[in-house]
Amino acid sequence: MLGGCGAGSGGGQGGGENYRITLIQGVRGDEFYISMECGAMSEAEKLGAELDVQGPAEFSPAEQTPILNAVVQANPDAILIAPTDTAAMVGPIQTAISQDIAVFTVDTFIEKDIALANISSDNVEGGKQAAKALAKAIGEKGKVFCISVTPGISTTDQRQQGFEEGLKDYPDIEYLGTEFCDDDANKAASIANAKIQSTPDLAGIFGANLFSAQGAAAGSRQAGKEEQVKIVGFDAGPTQVRDLRSNTVDALIAQHPADIGSRGVQMAVDYLKSDKKPSQKQVMTGLTIVTRENLKQPEIEKYLYEAEC
Repeated sequence: MLGGCGAGSGGGQGGGENYRITLIQGVRGDEFYISMECGAMSEAEKLGAELDVQGPAEFSPAEQTPILNAVVQANPDAILIAPTDTAAMVGPIQTAISQDIAVFTVDTFIEKDIALANISSDNVEGGKQAAKALAKAIGEKGKVFCISVTPGISTTDQRQQGFEEGLKDYPDIEYLGTEFCDDDANKAASIANAKIQSTPDLAGIFGANLFSAQGAAAGSRQAGKEEQVKIVGFDAGPTQVRDLRSNTVDALIAQHPADIGSRGVQMAVDYLKSDKKPSQKQVMTGLTIVTRENLKQPEIEKYLYEAEC
């Protein structure tokens, strides 16, 4: 697991009262979650709270559950967690809540409405924006498919839903369905390459998260079809931005993970100080469409993901 990254020691201006907050990422090493960590650390330092960051090696409830259980044993004041499964993480999160730990979900959520609040992107809308961007890239006609992580993850399920809904506006686009890469960029590359080989007239691919999109671009390069197969990816990590610059990818749907992290810490501290539940159970942060044309604009650059804090 990613060892505790402490931020803040009670000396900030916001009166964090030395509150101990743990952020449990969906998976360590993903620039989306690194950027979320950066935002959370900055806010914790500002508010004088202590932040610990943990993350599983794989995006899996089997990997995440023991980390959450260990965090509960350490008894922090609050937990921010990106659940790796809508159903499997309900029980472990319920256990944390039963120990009087304030729990907020960030990015992903669970099927039972027991967390104090969820802070995330509008993923259905993001999927619709991806459909619109891909349709534009392929001239609103042709065959497309989606690469996603695995069924049962709230965020990518919603992106797939939004993508499929968005494609209904384009009757000349044939949707070939979704295949799953288990959050493995190499597997996503193999899926993309195989689909390109089996569908010579494939026009486009939507990569529904960071590693899906990275793999889609790699598979397109392996097949030598960068010019033919247009790619739109969710997230804006360094590799994806490089692929955008090199014309392998046509557009990125950038989330605002630093905002998710900072808002989560802010809401946790507000709750701990007041003991009042948040007025909003669902807090949506923004999305930004990144293209080669706007990539260097300052208002766009600030939403490109960090590889380290």
